[in-house]
Amino acid sequence: MFPRLIPCLLLKHGLIVRSQAFKTHQVIGNPMSTIERFSNWNVDELILLDISEDDFHDLRRDDIQQSYDGNTAVDVLREIAKVCFMPLAFGGRIKSCEDIAQRLEAGADKCVINSAAIQNPDFVREASQRFGEQCIVISIDAKQIGDGSFEVMAKGGAEPTGLEVSAWAQKVETLGAGEIFLNSVDRDGTGEGYDISLIRQVTAAVDIPVIACGGVGEYAHFPAGITDGGATAVSAANIFHFFELSYPIAKQSCIQSDIPMRPVKVDSKWFNREPAYDRALEDKRIRNRLHQATENDFMAASRENTHQGAQARWCAECAYPFLSAAPMEFDEQGVCMGCRMGRAKSDIPKAEWKRREQLFRDILEENRSKDGSRHDCVIAVSGGKDSYYQTHVIKNEMGLNPLLVTYNGNNYTEAGWRNLLRMREAFDVDHIIYSPSIKVLKILNRLAFIVMGDMNWHAHVGITTVPVQAAAQHGIPLVLWGEHGYLDVSGQFSMYDFPEMSYRDRLEHFARGFEWNFFEGREGLTSSDLISWKYPADAALLEIGIRGLYLGNYV
Repeated sequence: MFPRLIPCLLLKHGLIVRSQAFKTHQVIGNPMSTIERFSNWNVDELILLDISEDDFHDLRRDDIQQSYDGNTAVDVLREIAKVCFMPLAFGGRIKSCEDIAQRLEAGADKCVINSAAIQNPDFVREASQRFGEQCIVISIDAKQIGDGSFEVMAKGGAEPTGLEVSAWAQKVETLGAGEIFLNSVDRDGTGEGYDISLIRQVTAAVDIPVIACGGVGEYAHFPAGITDGGATAVSAANIFHFFELSYPIAKQSCIQSDIPMRPVKVDSKWFNREPAYDRALEDKRIRNRLHQATENDFMAASRENTHQGAQARWCAECAYPFLSAAPMEFDEQGVCMGCRMGRAKSDIPKAEWKRREQLFRDILEENRSKDGSRHDCVIAVSGGKDSYYQTHVIKNEMGLNPLLVTYNGNNYTEAGWRNLLRMREAFDVDHIIYSPSIKVLKILNRLAFIVMGDMNWHAHVGITTVPVQAAAQHGIPLVLWGEHGYLDVSGQFSMYDFPEMSYRDRLEHFARGFEWNFFEGREGLTSSDLISWKYPADAALLEIGIRGLYLGNYV
C-alpha cells in the first residue's frame, strides 16, 4: 500500500475551524466547499472530526448557496458525502455500535473513536468484530509529560488519563483497531513540524498503520513523518487552509523526497472544480425569494433556515456578532478571535517584523523576472490608500517592476477615478484597467441582489479573479493584495499562518458559493459574457506557481 497524505478537517458547530493547542478555534468556513476542493485534487483519504461541545450545527447564514437540512453532525455528514469523492473517516461523539452504523449509513467509510475507547476498551473489540478492523480508527491525543514520556489525553486533549501512549496503542491493536490516528497536543497549530520522537515510539510499538498528525507548518514537514517517524500516512489540518493548491504541492514535496505516493493530480476526471447547480432547485429558490419580497415577508428565508437551539452571541469586548459575513468564533472568555488576533498582531516585536520583511524580500526576489521578459508581480489595485501604499512598497522600497491590475466595477466616484488613473503616472508603472460590459454588470447586479441580497457579487468576485487572470496570461507567479480582511476583522487565521488567496477562499467567502456558471443562461447571459469572473484553471496555477500574497502578513 502506498504511503498516504490525509487532510484532517475539524468540524465545530457546523463549520470547519483552524485549531491551536486544542483550545483556540478560528472559523475557516463551510465544510462542503472545503471538501469539494479536496475532491478536485483526488485526495488519498480524508479525516473529519466533530469537536463541537454539543451536537448542534448551523452555517449561521442564509445568503450562501450551499447549505444542509437538519442540525446534527450526521445531517452534516450526509450533505458532505454528496461531494466527498475519497475514503472518509468520521469521528466525534461516537459511543456505541449504533453510532457507528448511523455514520456509515450517512456516508462515512471509517469511524474514528477516542474518548469512548478510553472509557470502555471493550467497545473497540465489539466495534471491530461487527464492522471489521478496517473500519475502526483509534484516535490518540498525546501530550508530553516528562523526558521522552507521553500521556494519552481525553476529551479534546483536556483530560489526562494516566495511560502511556505506546502501551495504549498496543492495547487497542490487540482489541482489533485497524489504524491509529496519532495527534500531538503540544504541536497542534504550532507549525513547528511533527513530534518525531512521539511518532517513532508508537510506530515501533504496533504493526497496524499509524497516521501522524500535529505541527505541520510547511510542506517540507510532511516527508519526515514517514521517513523519520515511520508513519504509514501523514496528516495535517491547518496548512491545507492557508495556501492555493496546498494538497498537490504537499504531495509533490513527499514524492520529491522519494516517498512512493499516488501521483499528483489537480483536475479530477469525475469532479469538476466549478460547482454543478441543480437548475430547477435554484430557480425555485429565486421564485420563492421574489414571492417573499412581493408579500413583504423579507425574513421568511431566514426563518426557514434557522434551527431551534441556536444561541446568538456577541464578543465580550467589541460586541461583534457571531452572525456575520466574516466567520466568527469566540474563546472561553467570550472574546472574539478578531480581538484575540488584533492583540497578537500588536504584540509582534519589531525584530519579528524585520524578519517578515526579509522573508517577503526573499519571496519577491525568487519570483522576480530574471531577464525582464515579464513584470515582476501583479498588484491588485482600486486606487485607494491600500493601493498606493502597496505600490509604493513594491516599486520604491523593494525595487520591483509591478503590473497594476484593476477590476472596474463601474462604481467609482469622480475623485476615486482620478486617484486610480493617477497611479500610473505617480509610480511610473504599467496599469491594466479591466472594464466588463455595462449591460452584463446591470444584469448581475439585479440577479445577485435577488439571489443573495448583495448586488455587488460581481465586484467581490471580479476583484479576486481579474488580477489572477492577468498573472496567468502573462506568466507572473505573484499576485499581491494589501490586507487579509478576515484575518484582521474576524481573526480567521493566526498571524503566523501567512494565509494566501485561494480558489476555495474566493468561492466560499467572496462569491458565497455562487460561481460564474450559476448565472450562465439566466437573463440571456452566456459563458462568453462571464469571462471576467472565470478563475484560471488549476493546471495553470500549478504550472506558473501562482501565489496570492497579502502585504499585511509581512509589513
